[in-house]
Order: sequence, then C-alpha cells, then structure tokens
Amino acid sequence: MNDVPSVVNEAGFREALTLRPPDSTVRRFRESQVWREGTVLDDLTRWRDESPEAIAIVAQQMGTGVERLTYRQYADHVERFAGALYELGIRPGQVVALQLPNRWQVNVLLLACARIGAVFAPIITSIRPRELERVLRRLQAGVFISIDRWDGFEHASALAEFAPRLPDLRHRVVLGDASDDEIDFVEHFQNIPWERTHATALGGLSADPDRVGLVLFTSGTTGEPKAALHTLNTLYAAYSAPTSEDGYGSADVFLSSGALTHIAGTGLSILVPLLVGGRTVLLDTWEPETAVDLMTENAVSLLGGVPVTLSALIAELRSRPTPLPALGTVVSFGTLTPGPLIEDVQSVFGLPLRTAWGMTETAGSCTFIRRDDPADWIAHSVGRPIPGVELDLRHEGSATAEQAARLFIRGAPVCLATVGRDSGEVTVIAEHDDGWYDTGDLAVPDGRGGIQLLGRAADRIGGAFMIPVNDVETALLGHPDIDDVALVGYPDGGGGELACAVIVTRAAPPSIADLRKYLDELGMTEWYQPSRVEAVPALPRNSMGKVRKELLRRWLQGGADPAALDATAP
Repeated sequence: MNDVPSVVNEAGFREALTLRPPDSTVRRFRESQVWREGTVLDDLTRWRDESPEAIAIVAQQMGTGVERLTYRQYADHVERFAGALYELGIRPGQVVALQLPNRWQVNVLLLACARIGAVFAPIITSIRPRELERVLRRLQAGVFISIDRWDGFEHASALAEFAPRLPDLRHRVVLGDASDDEIDFVEHFQNIPWERTHATALGGLSADPDRVGLVLFTSGTTGEPKAALHTLNTLYAAYSAPTSEDGYGSADVFLSSGALTHIAGTGLSILVPLLVGGRTVLLDTWEPETAVDLMTENAVSLLGGVPVTLSALIAELRSRPTPLPALGTVVSFGTLTPGPLIEDVQSVFGLPLRTAWGMTETAGSCTFIRRDDPADWIAHSVGRPIPGVELDLRHEGSATAEQAARLFIRGAPVCLATVGRDSGEVTVIAEHDDGWYDTGDLAVPDGRGGIQLLGRAADRIGGAFMIPVNDVETALLGHPDIDDVALVGYPDGGGGELACAVIVTRAAPPSIADLRKYLDELGMTEWYQPSRVEAVPALPRNSMGKVRKELLRRWLQGGADPAALDATAP
C-alpha cells in the first residue's frame, strides 16, 4: 500500500525555485567578494583555455578500471550533456534529479544543469523507494537519472514500480542496463553530439549565480526532511574562502570518501578542484586498498572523509606503510571526532586533523579549523566562521557547558529557502528573524573566535547523515506488536550515532531482525533503521507528555533503569 502523503503546495515549490536574494544582499556580498558575478562554468572555461590537457578527473570504477578526463574533455562533456538535457525538454528553472554513485558523470551533470539554467537535485544512493518517491514528488522533476543497480539494490526496477504515480516525470534515464521504456545514459548523453544540434539554443542560455540552481534534501531530524534551495553563489561562499586561505592551486589533488550527491562531496570533489584548476580523484566504491593506490599514483594533497573511512584508511596504511609525501591536509566531516582518530592522523600522516563544519542548509561549510590553530584543536572546536558568516549564540546569561546556547547562523552560504518534503511548507530565510537561521545545535564559544558544539537541541541521531526520527517512529508504530516507541541515539564507537528503538509492547518483543524486515518491506532506507531494540514497560514522559529521551540515552549508556524514573518529571 502506498503511504506517500498527499501532495500539497505544488505551486509554492515552483515559485520557490524562482527566488533570488534581495538586491541589497547581492550588492553587499559581491562588494565583500564572498559572492561573485561569474560561476563555476567560468572556472571550467578558464582551465580549459589555460591548461586543456591537464587531468581534471581521475575516476576509479570498480570492475572496470580508471577513466581520466582532461579539462578540455570535461568542458566538451558539459556542452554535450547540456544539449542532451535540452533535447529531453529541460529548460531554465526546471528540475533534473539524479541518484548515482561517485561517477564522473555527476560532476559533468551539475555543470550541464548550470549551463542551461536547470536546477540540479542530487540524491544519495542509499535513499530507498519509500523516501525517494516522496522526494521526487516534491521536486516535480521532469528527468530522473539513475544507476541500474548499486550495492545489491535494483534502483531502476524499483523506480519503474512507482514512476507511474509521478505525473511530472517524463523521462527515466539509466546509467547501465536500460529497458525499452528507459533512456540509455551512455547512448543519449555521451554518444550523440547534441551540442551541435542545439548550438543556437545553448548559445542563448547562461548561468545565473543568484537564482536557485541546486536543491539538496536534509535527512530530517525530529521533523520532516526539507529541501534546501541553494544558488551557485551560496555554494561559492561556502568553499571559496577556505580554499583561498589554505592556498590550494592547480598542482593540488583532492580525494574524498564523501558521496558526490551529498554537499560535502559536492564541495570537495567538484567545486574546490574547479576553483583552483586542480585534479579530483573519485572512487565509486570506497575501498581503503584502492584509495591508497590512487593516493600514491596521483600525489593526493588533500584527503577528506568521515571518521569511519579515515580510520579504515589508516588501518590499511599501517598494514602496508606507504609514503604519501604530497599529502598536506586531512579533513574530517561531521561534528563528532573520536579522540583516537585525532592521534592516529597525527601519528600516521604527521598532520593535524582538521574539520570544516556546516549543514545542508548552509552549503556544508560555515566554520573551519585554520592552519594556525593548535594541532589538537579539532577535539575542542569546529573552528571559526568563514568570511560572510555571522554566528549568534542565544541564551539567557552566559553560555557554558551546562547551559549551552542555541546556535543561529546568518550569511553568504545560507540557502535562500527551505521546503518541507511532505508538507510543501516554504520558508524564505530572509523573511524570518532578520535572516538568522536556527541550526538546532547547542554551542559555546571556543575561546579563539569559534565555537564548540555540545549537542543537538532536537532529537537528532546520526553520523555522516542524520536519521529522520519522527518518520521512523511513525513507521514503527504501524508494527502490530509495538504499542509505543522512541528512537534514541547511542554512540557507534566511530564518532557517530546509531539508532535504538525503545519499545513498549504487550506481546513478546520483536527482535531487531524482525523490525528491520518490517521496515524493509515498507521500502525504508536502510541507514534510517534502528540497529538495536530494547523493550520497557513504559516510556518516561514529562508533564507535557513528551518522551524524556535524555533519560533513555543515559540508560542506554549504563544509567538508571527508565522504569524507575518519575514519568511526570519536568
């Protein structure tokens, strides 16, 4: 049975895609040079003209080998892909959605969408049909580009099942084995010279750095996931200042374990290399052994990843020590960094581990640790704000570890608006609280002009990605043996969190395998699902009826039994 919510506010989403920042904001940020008149297409054109045969992308595809694109080939592909999208009826302001692994085609598609003024909407491959249908319904995408199968899942087949319920979806494009009613990606996008057919039409199009050009969905926390509507300039603001301050150039080579379809991967593996004319190295499947080989072969100078992938890479290097003389920066994504990882990076690479913190709504980068910060500063801080960003710590009195302040942010990398995935509610950031955005995080000053994050004001759970708690709890309440449930985070040992389903049941408690099988049958994304289940007689609640999840979190880590707690405590 289809449980996708009714579509509302379709016109509101279409109108939101036409948003532009106020003229005064554009002038202010351009005068301070955190925004610009040009775009990432100008970066590509520059390097195509100055160093056409320099390698722009090295793409490792498991089972196939390595593909290399020069800057000339990169630019040629952008024109061809833009023509291919135009042939499919995509025009300025229309959405192109895609769900692909780390293949070089993602880099080109982002720029091809910018080339024709379309809106690029990437979706990570671990999102499953239940959530994917909701996302595509909200996006009203006319074209969806998918991998045929990936990581044991039949993406194209799953899409075919619910595609008839999406009235806006005109074309399904498949990279891999395409059926008769699907468009073969390689044939349509790579083999046909559409740039010749549509040369005149494409000549009349240009990228606008201040209109909505990218839609990224948050994972959701205690509420529904939201679409963050970004421009090329909000993205530029997030990555240009750190790139310039660190002095990267055309000799630099960038490798990230992050997904290209997630904001961290988009920034480090697409935007930053184009800013400086450097090289990006891609792995469609993250394997530490292959990553080490690519790092040595390509003289990688910047390495980025979440704690778990960095730890796996370090384990590989310890098993076969390999000189990496070009490596100058190691960056960890996320807010929680395990202490042992900080020590391991220093020991194995001889470098301090650094971080850049942000969120989907802020283009992934708001603060970052500078080179002049202490070597272990990542244990105490997520760094100082980038140029064009203001932070506001709101609390009655002074913020302390016991009384942390709620973190608000305002500035150049903040999205123009958010749109509820299911409700369609549009929130224009500039129209609320003088442009201040509530991050939902709790923070205190770090003593060096930056901040230390202490936790989440809402019940967020996750590591590299956040789990939409309400959504999962609602699904679990449909289980015939569950009377009440709370989803609570517990440490995964790698700097992130896993989800525990704390349930109330009158029957024999279902096992974790039972719950995951039930959620699998709903088509729920695998990493949303709990990894642990605990049964209690009743959930502790306050006088307002809200579950006291802080008590449950404490209990899961060895604290008092929630059954002994006062259920009506404030």
